[in-house]
Amino acid sequence: MPVPTLRACALLAAGLAAPALALALDLRQAYEAAVAHDASIRAARAQADAQRERLPQALSQRLPQVALNATRNHNDLTTRSTDPLGQPRRWNNDYYSGSQALSLRQPLYRPGVSAQIAQARAQVEDSNALLERDEQSLVVRVGEAYFDALLARDQVALLQVQKASHLSQLDAARKSFAAGAGARTDIDEVQSRLDMTLAQELEVAQHVEFTQRRLEVLTGQGAAVLAGLDVQRFAPAPPQPARLEDWIARAEAASPELQALRAQREAAQLEVRKAEAGHLPTLDAVAQWSRSQSDSVTSIHSRHAHRSVGLQLNVPLYAGGVVSSQVRQALASEERAREALEAARRELGVRVHQEFRAMTEGVLRVRALEQAVRSAQQALHSNQKSLQAGTRTTLDVLQAEQQHMAALRDLAQARYRYLMGQLNLRSLVGEDRAGNVAGVNGWLVR
Repeated sequence: MPVPTLRACALLAAGLAAPALALALDLRQAYEAAVAHDASIRAARAQADAQRERLPQALSQRLPQVALNATRNHNDLTTRSTDPLGQPRRWNNDYYSGSQALSLRQPLYRPGVSAQIAQARAQVEDSNALLERDEQSLVVRVGEAYFDALLARDQVALLQVQKASHLSQLDAARKSFAAGAGARTDIDEVQSRLDMTLAQELEVAQHVEFTQRRLEVLTGQGAAVLAGLDVQRFAPAPPQPARLEDWIARAEAASPELQALRAQREAAQLEVRKAEAGHLPTLDAVAQWSRSQSDSVTSIHSRHAHRSVGLQLNVPLYAGGVVSSQVRQALASEERAREALEAARRELGVRVHQEFRAMTEGVLRVRALEQAVRSAQQALHSNQKSLQAGTRTTLDVLQAEQQHMAALRDLAQARYRYLMGQLNLRSLVGEDRAGNVAGVNGWLVR
C-alpha cells in the first residue's frame, strides 16, 4: 500500500485547483485588493482626513475676521396727541430705515491661539499615526485570513488522502476476511477510522467555506483558488538583526501605535498651556465702518456714517474659577496620556518578544516537524510491511498512519505560523507594508 506523503497531498490539492490555476490569488494581490476594498480601512482614511482639518481651523484664528451686516426695515408710525385746544390729533408716517456695517478684527496677541495651533499639529500627527497603525493592521488581517484559508485547504487534502488510504485498507480487510485469512476486528477498526475521517471531512469543508468567505469579504474578490506555499523553496531563517533588544528598540522608535500615543501626550501638554492662557489678556486690532438711515423716529430721512479704527484689550479678572478648574482637568489628562504611553511601550515590548520568538523558535519547530514527518512516514511504511509479514496488526498501521497525518498537519501549521510571525514582527516595528507583504509572498507559488 503506498504511503501518502506531503508532496502527494500538495499534488492532490494542485490537481483540484488546476482548472482555474490562472486565476489563483496570491498574498500580494489579496493585500492590494483589501487596501482598495476593505470598509474599515476606508473609514480610517476618512477619519484621518477629518482630523487633518483641525490644523487649518486652528490657523484661521490668527487671520482677520471680516463681517458685513445689513438691515432694511419698513416702519409704520402712528402718532396720537392733543392740540393746544385739547382736541385729539392723529397722524401716520410710513418710512424705511436701514443700516450697513462692515467690521474687521485682527488678533494681535492671543496666547491661547498659539497653543491651539501647536495642539492641532499634534492631533494631525496622531491621526496620521493611527491611520498607519490601521494600515499595518490590515497587513496582519489579510495574512491571517489568507493562511487560515490555506491551512483549511491543506487539511482537506490530508483528509482526502487519509480517506483514500482507509478505503483501500477496508477493501483489503474485507477481501482478507472473505478469504479466511483476516479477522472481523480489522474490518471494524478500519471502518471506525473511515467514519471518523468522513465526519472530520465535513467539518473541515465547512471551515474551508468560512475562510474563503472571510477572505472574499476582506478583498472583494473571489478566493476559490489561492497560491500555495512552495515547500520546496521554503527555508525559514531567524529574524535579522538577531538580537531581541534591537527589534524592541526599532519598535519603540517607529511603531505607529507609540507615535500616536506620543502625539496624544503632546496634545495633552498643549491643552494645559491653552487652559492656562485663560488667565492672560488678549489684544485685537479692530476697524469698523457703518452707515444708517432713519435709525430712529427723531431722525427720519436722515443719514449717518461712522468710521472707527482702534485696539481692543480684554483682561480677564474673574470667571468663577472655571479657568483654574480647566487647568487641573488638563493636567490630569496629561498624566493619563503619559501613563498610557508607558503602558503601551511595555506591552509593545511583550508583543515584539512574542513574535520574535515565534520566528526564532518557528525555524527550529519547522525543522523538527520535517524530521518528524520523515520518521512518521518511515514508521508507517515499516508497519505496513510488518502487517504483510504478520507481525503487526491493522490497528498498528492505523495508528502509524494517524501519527503521520498529524505530523503533516502540524508541519503545515508551523510553516504558516512562522510566516504570520514575520508579518506581525515587521508590522509592529512599522516597516514598509508593501515590502513586508512581498517578503512573505515570495514563498508562494501560483
